Amino acid sequence: MAASSRARLALHRCAIGLSAATLFLIFVGGLVTSTGSGLAVPDWPLSFGQVFPRMVGGVFYEHGHRMVAATVGFATLLLAIAVWRLEPRRSVRWLALAAIGTVLAQGVLGGLTVILLLPPAVSSAHACLAQAFLCLTVALAVTTHPEWEGAGPIRHGTRDGGTPTLATLTRATAAAVYGQLMLGAIMRHTGAGLAIPDFPLAFGSLVPPFDRPGVAIHFAHRMGALVVLVLVAWTALAIRTRAAREPRLTRPAVTAAILVALQVTLGALTVWTRKAVLPTTAHVAVGAALLATTFLLALRAGRLAPVSRDLASPVLARREIAA
Repeated sequence: MAASSRARLALHRCAIGLSAATLFLIFVGGLVTSTGSGLAVPDWPLSFGQVFPRMVGGVFYEHGHRMVAATVGFATLLLAIAVWRLEPRRSVRWLALAAIGTVLAQGVLGGLTVILLLPPAVSSAHACLAQAFLCLTVALAVTTHPEWEGAGPIRHGTRDGGTPTLATLTRATAAAVYGQLMLGAIMRHTGAGLAIPDFPLAFGSLVPPFDRPGVAIHFAHRMGALVVLVLVAWTALAIRTRAAREPRLTRPAVTAAILVALQVTLGALTVWTRKAVLPTTAHVAVGAALLATTFLLALRAGRLAPVSRDLASPVLARREIAA
């Protein structure tokens, strides 16, 4: 393997590592909220006027979150420098710059949540921007793969009349997941997580009485979960039908189906356990993992090239190859 190829492969692996670190950062941020440690350290950017305070009680979660965030920010800077040195494509370079800008904005929002004493709007924006940054790291991981630029298009079957293309369906699914995470952030930071105290019913009914704003926010999140569940199932079925022989699509589609089932289970456990720390935090992290997976699907589906309906059949495709 040529030196340049090895460097590009190393760049790709570093981008994957940054995505994984970002997912861990979201998990740690979820721990801060789940444990009520958002103001355990009352100042920013220092912690009790120190770079490293005593890690006791909620300080462990809050300052730990800051340490992980600083590490991710520094890693993003290093990756961006490497991209600009090794990557000739302007689009990938701009992705790296966007990641730098986003992680800096995220740090500022994190500071404002402390300085302004956790205002719901700023705290929700902080959570939503974290998910957007995760998508940027996934895009970097995908586009820096040495085979991404020169690889042939992904083959898939033609669509039936009136059925959306896989590219359209995967983009809609990823957008719905992101919208659902926004609703979840608003619900979490407005204290509406238990505004409806039972599940799967709502106050014993299918539709709750909307006598408080928190009930409307919570119920909207539940309805959003239903939309995401349907879209992920539709996407997985469509990929199995039209691109069954393409592992670049089938593997993340199966992963997304597993994650959405796990996410619904964790959502139920969050209510049933009265927001216990573990299921509540896992609910945040799995939601981020689902977004990363559906966003990956949307990126790959953008490279689709239809083949004939006959070749979409594995049996006929093998005959065609043998011929």
